[in-house]
Amino acid sequence: MNKKLKHIIFASLLIILFGGCELDTKDDFWHTEETLKTTYGYLFGFAHRPYTYIPNGFKAIDNNLFAAVTDEAQYVTNTSQTQRFNEGSWNKYNNPDDRFSTFYRGIHDVYYALENTTNYVEALLTGRDTTTSNGKDNYLRDIENMNWLLKEIKAVEAYYYFELFKRYGGVPVIEGTFDDNPDGANIPRADVDEIVHHIVKLIDDVKDELVIDWSDTGFITRKGRVTKGVALAIKSSALLYAASPLFNPEGDVSKWEAAAAAASEIIEMNKYSLDPSYRNLFKTSYTINSPEVIWSLRMGETNELERENYPIGTPGGATGIAPSHNLVEAYEHKGEVTSNPYENLDPRFYATILKNGDSWNGRTLEIFDEGADDPARENTSPTGYYLKKFLNENLNLIDNKFEIRSWIIFRYGEVLLNYAEAMNEAYGPDDNHGYLMTAREALNMVRGRPGVEMPPVNNGETKNEMREIIKHERRIELAFEGHRYWDLKRWGDAENVLNQPVKGVKVTKDGENFTYAVVNIANRKFDASKMYLYPISESDIVRSDGVLEQNPNW
Repeated sequence: MNKKLKHIIFASLLIILFGGCELDTKDDFWHTEETLKTTYGYLFGFAHRPYTYIPNGFKAIDNNLFAAVTDEAQYVTNTSQTQRFNEGSWNKYNNPDDRFSTFYRGIHDVYYALENTTNYVEALLTGRDTTTSNGKDNYLRDIENMNWLLKEIKAVEAYYYFELFKRYGGVPVIEGTFDDNPDGANIPRADVDEIVHHIVKLIDDVKDELVIDWSDTGFITRKGRVTKGVALAIKSSALLYAASPLFNPEGDVSKWEAAAAAASEIIEMNKYSLDPSYRNLFKTSYTINSPEVIWSLRMGETNELERENYPIGTPGGATGIAPSHNLVEAYEHKGEVTSNPYENLDPRFYATILKNGDSWNGRTLEIFDEGADDPARENTSPTGYYLKKFLNENLNLIDNKFEIRSWIIFRYGEVLLNYAEAMNEAYGPDDNHGYLMTAREALNMVRGRPGVEMPPVNNGETKNEMREIIKHERRIELAFEGHRYWDLKRWGDAENVLNQPVKGVKVTKDGENFTYAVVNIANRKFDASKMYLYPISESDIVRSDGVLEQNPNW
């Protein structure tokens, strides 16, 4: 690999290693060949290390969800990193979501593991008795486990490249370890097409050698690891983004065709299905065993999200992010429209958002003047709504009670919407092109999911009309799951949506009746001349002596 680029990224990694991260010393990562050959724990630890950089979406920014940098929500605390995004003051010196060095750390560790475990079959024999049946079985099982793991981390590498290009556009493609030698020639940033080609190759090289379901292997505790479905979901997402207007301004239809084929490959596995409970899908240990979840990041027992987002009126709660009326008014009516603006809405609304009058944590929310949750009170919701999705009800924070939590990285509902979007762009709403379903059928499968059962879209829309319907469906189905910001950017819609005020409702009580007035809560700023791509940190640019080129207008 190019030595100058090695120096650039290595310097960034030193900041991670010694700049306040939870890691201790350089020795945590670099062990001798002798260590690897004599200690199975180190051998397995090296191969598992690349997993540790996968971002936790529950702590995306300000220890909370990324939704508040979009039109989905407003962050309650004004002085925050979220505010930097929303007022447009983030820059190449301070980007709260700068993951450049972190993801390259993960990529480096993939290659470090691969380069230092080439003799793992021999290494696993060291100090072991394989003369007994039990000893031999354990040895063969460890070989099988290491074989899987070394394939998995290539898919993890692909995932990091996807996360890099969706933020920065073109980035260097590195296919080996790097050190701190500053000498050498230049390696330019690859363009997005080259990066996507690299991602696809990484996945295609290993997908058929990966586990399909960890439950079938006896490694039940390994369910957070990559499977074939995970690998295909990474490929599907990368190709969908690559086909989108931000990265495909010429509208090359072949890119949409590739994205459709990749999503179809997951559907054709016949492995995943939509969960029968949209509400429970995102709660506690239910997530781990849901038939819809393809990949999740497991956190163990925690109550951090409840502490951050329970209403301030709930003991231990801090309100955190408040859903916007912009999102609320996007929910369709399922039944008759009445004088009550919240009656007969899409059932996903009631699973996602709390409103005035809802029962929550043993009390009724009073989001009106002089009520217990009056928005005029400190740290109450400024929008008139509270978050419900992901949160466990009645978790006693004073007694520090916990529940198991997992962040869903990929799920089948998203795959179906990826498929619907790509199929519509490639072939229109109603041509299945020999696949299992059309764009319309995939869309309606999501809308008709158990417990939701929204009316199907069956009015013969054009491709352009269906495009807007699919965008709307993603907004509702994937609310607060970390997709909205990236969807708006890849579609080229961010400059329109993220320059609009965030709205809330002012609730007035008159006897037993309530009135709801829509009000502007906060302004937003998105500079279309530069913000569709993140800047590379100025410190990385300086350390590179200009080897890394900055993104336009930063």
